[in-house]
Amino acid sequence: MRAVAVPPEATQQVVGYPALFALVVLGALVPVVPTGALVSTAAVVALHQSVPAVSLLLVFLVAALAAFVGDLTLYWLGVRGVRSKNGSKWLDALRKRAPQHRLEQAQRKLEEHRSQVLTLSRLVPAGRIPVMLACLLAKMPISRFARGDVPAALAWAAAYQLVGVLGGALFARPWEGVAAAIAVTLLISGAPALWRRVRGATG
Repeated sequence: MRAVAVPPEATQQVVGYPALFALVVLGALVPVVPTGALVSTAAVVALHQSVPAVSLLLVFLVAALAAFVGDLTLYWLGVRGVRSKNGSKWLDALRKRAPQHRLEQAQRKLEEHRSQVLTLSRLVPAGRIPVMLACLLAKMPISRFARGDVPAALAWAAAYQLVGVLGGALFARPWEGVAAAIAVTLLISGAPALWRRVRGATG
């Protein structure tokens, strides 16, 4: 009996979606994985699949779920650190990644807008960690954080997928769309740091 060959597209999907999920979760926990670029790249690839609408929907759902799981895991680890007398390495890592002025700004926004600020924090580069730390210091229950993080994860996945779709639509070759999507997402993520340097040099 002759073995049935697995189509390359099916192989990509079987490997790609779990990999996307794992890498986005990892990127939510440690700042070494450019998760926005991953989602945009996956969207470009999905756009060139045989049924792009289904592939794009799966990318969106996987990315949003992974972002939510990663955020919730990191917040749970932070809650344990807040409750512990000796703190934790995760809470210390969050403090190091949130400059004092950004934390104070996040605390003010949290007081004004409550958990709704979580959605904006996911869309603003480098905004997620200061807001999450502000929620931890305010002792926001994890259930309330989870409710506020659902629309944040959905909005984040939609925004970066849109970058990928635009990049894939502008170029005929998938690799060109991937390169464009990565360049745009890296530019977005690096813009705040560049702006601070410019202000510091001119200030």
